[in-house]
Amino acid sequence: MTANGGGPGCGEAWEHARRQAQAASPGQREAARDHVAQLRHDGGTYRSIAAAAALSPAAVYGLASGRRRAQPATAAVVLTVTTPALPQARLDAGGTRLRLRALHVMGHGSARIARAVGVHPVTIRKLVRGDAPTVSQQLRDAIADLYDTWWDKRAPARTRFERAAATAARKRAITGNWCAAAALDDDRLDTPGYRPRYGWKPATGTGVAPDIQPPARHQRGRKGA
Repeated sequence: MTANGGGPGCGEAWEHARRQAQAASPGQREAARDHVAQLRHDGGTYRSIAAAAALSPAAVYGLASGRRRAQPATAAVVLTVTTPALPQARLDAGGTRLRLRALHVMGHGSARIARAVGVHPVTIRKLVRGDAPTVSQQLRDAIADLYDTWWDKRAPARTRFERAAATAARKRAITGNWCAAAALDDDRLDTPGYRPRYGWKPATGTGVAPDIQPPARHQRGRKGA
């Protein structure tokens, strides 16, 4: 008979009980998970949160996903991380969303825009809907460059597929009451919280937008906003 009760498996059971006693309480875990969610909403990533907390990214992800039973010290240190302490690798997506919606007014749908900047259409759709609160600087700049080229140009209508796509994009803009580029304040476009004063109005532009092919390096493996 051993000090921990003896018998096969007793040592393992004692060790499991010890780890359970050391684990963070459900309240601590929930608070830490909510805090990680808020930090990510503010533009943080698992990697940047982990760096600020001096933890591994796997530990932060495990805490946020609930797949790993967090220690009290892990939950506590995560709760001390603030948004200003995070490396700002991502930007507010408000201006990007307004640019994309203005392009829809001109008939440029998410798939056409995605091809031009070299990302997956789902990424553009998330930004257009407002489901992605932040965007990488690389993608923000790519969309801004495209917007500067297409803002006053209609989508092409050379085939029935292009005509159908342009019609669908315009209908979506009408339904969403999205503002055309001419009514956006360029000086405030990238200011978080900026909202245009006007809603949808028809826009025909000054011509047809050229086709744009992204650099080859953007066409592979770039699926996230």
